[in-house]
Amino acid sequence: MCTLLNIGVNVMRRSFLLLLALTFFPLSAQAWWNEGWAYRKEMVLDVSPTGADISENLQNVPVLIRLHTGNFGYFLDIQPKGEDIRFVAGDDETPLKFHIEHFDAINEMALIWVQIPEIRAGSQDTTIWMYYGSESAVAGEDENGTYDAQTALVYHFDADKTAPVDSTAYANKVGAFNAKLKSASLIGGGVSFAGINDSGATSFVISDAPTLAADTTQGWTWSAWVKIDEPSDAILFERTGTTGSLVLGLDGTAPYVRLVNGSTLETPKSAQLVVGNWHHIAVTLTADGMTLNIDGNQAAFADGVMPASLDGDIVIGNSVAGSNPFIGQMDELNIHGTNRSSAWFSGVVASQGTTSNIVIYGEDSSQESSSGGHTHFEYVMTKLTFDAKVVIVFLIIMSVVSWVIMVMKFFYLRRVTRDNKRFLEAYYALGTDDPAQLDVDDTEQDKELEGAPVAQALFGDHSHYQSSPLFHMYHKGIQETKARVGATVGAQAAGISEQSADAIRAVLDADMVRESQKINSRMVLLTIAISGGPFIGLLGTVIGVMITFAEMAATGDVSIASIAPGMAAALMATIVGLWVAIPALFGYNYLGAIIKEISADMRVFVDEFVTRVAEYYGN
Repeated sequence: MCTLLNIGVNVMRRSFLLLLALTFFPLSAQAWWNEGWAYRKEMVLDVSPTGADISENLQNVPVLIRLHTGNFGYFLDIQPKGEDIRFVAGDDETPLKFHIEHFDAINEMALIWVQIPEIRAGSQDTTIWMYYGSESAVAGEDENGTYDAQTALVYHFDADKTAPVDSTAYANKVGAFNAKLKSASLIGGGVSFAGINDSGATSFVISDAPTLAADTTQGWTWSAWVKIDEPSDAILFERTGTTGSLVLGLDGTAPYVRLVNGSTLETPKSAQLVVGNWHHIAVTLTADGMTLNIDGNQAAFADGVMPASLDGDIVIGNSVAGSNPFIGQMDELNIHGTNRSSAWFSGVVASQGTTSNIVIYGEDSSQESSSGGHTHFEYVMTKLTFDAKVVIVFLIIMSVVSWVIMVMKFFYLRRVTRDNKRFLEAYYALGTDDPAQLDVDDTEQDKELEGAPVAQALFGDHSHYQSSPLFHMYHKGIQETKARVGATVGAQAAGISEQSADAIRAVLDADMVRESQKINSRMVLLTIAISGGPFIGLLGTVIGVMITFAEMAATGDVSIASIAPGMAAALMATIVGLWVAIPALFGYNYLGAIIKEISADMRVFVDEFVTRVAEYYGN
């Protein structure tokens, strides 16, 4: 049943896409990589200051493409295992190397790694195309080719395997595996470390190999995504060879790197990891020293004498002697035979992290929509009467107004929700302390924007929850309380009576009504668009039909060729009316649901606040 429902939904989506492409948009002929593929999706890599903000040009970068229902709705147009997926550069000619880590058409999720030959710093001009929709295509993945020659090891931690498998051409192997592969991690599968089990500390060993040798004259890098479940004195990575040992460890939640090579060289332990959060950690070795990089930024550096090379097996997850072992998870373990830069890791974090922002997912298009020529929409527009054009222009103005209201109201309510949340967190954190501690007088900027809540939400500094109606009510309530117990709130001796508490409640109730009026302002225009748009469109249609029949009677031509154009043009007014009403209907209900939640929070807050004030300042 679920599969049939997904098929039905995707057929409807595809039909709507083709309807828009074929009927509404006159497109000129565009390049198409291969006629055997029916559809393609545009993707743009944003490494500008407003996007991932990468500071230097990068070559041969494997970028993670995350497809889901939020950015791609046509999984059932692709073969069951993604065999027909292809990636092409922005020139629409050059195929790109890629491989699929995970593809699930039923649950509509996919993780795909694509090698981008070059990403130019600070630009938004790197475009790639994802082609799909070929019934005869065979799998075109190149897993080994997705990574450059300097990438010596990549573990995705596929849960279907018995041990991690290297995705590079070097096929570096795990010698011993005493951890647990997980099907759900930061990116697809991951590996879990649960401390001590019957076989000892949960860990695994990567067997030494020439391709993994750390040549400090060329540079060497180890990196992985790590999530710690509890602080510990554990080892995330350890390598001991003939020329010394290298350790990436944890001191509680502070990572550090230690190199023993006759003498001991160690990075500072200033950075701290957040328990339960994913962090990208990288260690780079050069002839000048060793660097600890966390979440794309340099966290520590140790300058000292480095060995020419390091060898030996690599142990992942262990414990310092006499301490607790590593408890947490790890994903996307990489080893590079070069010194990767901070810009490289910024790209990694932007592409792979929980707040991925390097890939901008564009529209899907079909091969048919790129064939060019005039559309039926253009033809109908030439047949519109003056009356219908007036109606449509009016409806377009109504649509623009409703969209402006919906967009502005959305940003305003989002800011209200955020400020409410921040204020409640701070308010509840007071516990049984003086409830007046959060009270702050309005700034000059607040006073200037007081009558423009949307402008305040967009341009205010929000240092003390300026867009929060809960804070406004709180501020009003504290002022009323001060008026009754004295200017120095906290001197509980004065106290407030039961009558004073009732008076404060009355003031808050009145203020709640005013705040509700602000939140609901201009929503009535959406109801006008919802109810009025279809009727105005219908008026245009009736006028158009009437004129069509009048012309038919005057000319005596009753052929379908004379009737159809006028009827189609007349129906355009109803279509535009529905185009106005339908988005306004969805927007009104969505915004209305948010407003209801905010209003409920205000009602609850009034009761809580009055009760708390009465308790704290009561006689």
